[in-house]
Amino acid sequence: MKLKVNDLDISTGGTLIAIMNSQDARQLDIRALDRIKITYMGRTETVIVNISETSKTVHSGEIGLVEEVLKSLNLRDRNIVKIALDRKPLSLGYIKKKLDGKELSKTEIEQIVWDIVHNKLSDIELTYFISACYTNAMSQRETILLTKAIASQGERLELKRYPIVDKHSIGGIPGNRTSMIIVPIIAAGGYAIPKTSSRSITSPAGTADTMEVLADVSFSIEKVRKIVSSVNGCLVWGGALNLAPADDKIIRVEKPLNIDAESQLIASIMAKKLSVNSTHILIDIPVGKNSKIERYRDATALKKRFEQIGRQLKRHVRVVITDGTQPIGNGIGPALEARDVLYVLSRHPKRPLDLERKSIMMAGDIFQMLGVKNGSMKALEILNSGMAYKKMKEIISLQNGNPDIMPEDIPVGRYKSEYRASKTGIIKSINNEAVSKIARIAGAPADKGAGIYLYKHVGDAVRSGEPIFTIYAENRDKLDYAVDISGEIAVLMVR
Repeated sequence: MKLKVNDLDISTGGTLIAIMNSQDARQLDIRALDRIKITYMGRTETVIVNISETSKTVHSGEIGLVEEVLKSLNLRDRNIVKIALDRKPLSLGYIKKKLDGKELSKTEIEQIVWDIVHNKLSDIELTYFISACYTNAMSQRETILLTKAIASQGERLELKRYPIVDKHSIGGIPGNRTSMIIVPIIAAGGYAIPKTSSRSITSPAGTADTMEVLADVSFSIEKVRKIVSSVNGCLVWGGALNLAPADDKIIRVEKPLNIDAESQLIASIMAKKLSVNSTHILIDIPVGKNSKIERYRDATALKKRFEQIGRQLKRHVRVVITDGTQPIGNGIGPALEARDVLYVLSRHPKRPLDLERKSIMMAGDIFQMLGVKNGSMKALEILNSGMAYKKMKEIISLQNGNPDIMPEDIPVGRYKSEYRASKTGIIKSINNEAVSKIARIAGAPADKGAGIYLYKHVGDAVRSGEPIFTIYAENRDKLDYAVDISGEIAVLMVR
């Protein structure tokens, strides 16, 4: 059957979708969620079909196509295409096999990952795979196969260096911008550390969001290679590099469900490390109430799995279990976190000491992995000497930023509101989830200047009426909403 293209002017974010008029669909016995092949000028793409019951959107003789299909086949509105019924992806059978609790083979896992990368699975079908791995945990062997399969589908950063250092936190803690301090320390120490980071999905800021306040973060593989070759390190957005693209698609579906299967968490992190050919990897697992991992015994079990898989992948992996009971640093939100980073690197009196201590400890662990004695002392020496700050300026410059920017030059939201203590006492706890929610409602990370600045941390004394934190926003309505929410949810407890 030949049909005329109807450009729907809609993007799905990845999934290849076509809409057929019900009259045409009946002729070919096509039902909703069936697959069809669309052919144009010798090129063919398999897409998922939805059915239009009336002619309001798609008339008989037309086929409505989303932007992803148009781009894949280089189609324009009113082009004529040929369609035919196609079989469903092989991976659907393998997903059912995993749902039944059976172990998947190398070929089956590779096929699933290939179909994910090439948008052959709908979000519903991908959700079944995620759910299958959540309810029927993958074995060590399956996890390694999944890691390798995810890493193989995408670009790779090839550096003629050894060792290549990397660092990753499993996340969940507001602030915690240790990467932006560790990278210049390690790079100033003479080691390659090409740090690729994600943007925020559910937090007030990711490392890429915060670095973007200071410099560009979207580059080609070749440009990243040149930056690292020149200054030993970088802080870039991994999404622009097409590293392990299957992982990004899995995460996108996981987040609304709040599902984080352990095997997929490990495969996600390790695949991205394989994609940049990291040889020495430090993993940070924060533990505490309202963090991703709430129990120490779960953290130690995850630590063991990371280290075992690291050995099997022939990588040096060290895992540190850190305090995840409260935010790290004072600033929560891209601009405020960027200020914290520059305060630490420039040795400013306003620097958050908890962020500094954690960064020194982790950089020290990395140096020890590399055979450097007294690693933490080495990290502190590089920080105090100004070498790390100089290195960060070099990285910012090569990433098209202003290397001479000062923390106070970074603009924050013009609208602000202080949250004051209702009584005198000691800060007993701070709710990570509540802090993140308020900062996001204030506009972070989309509004770079939005967020929260903490004046107090757990264990600090506070007097009645004393400010505990300030909410910043770039929009008055967002500030008002954030203030309302801060009064409704338990942000902290004073005893």
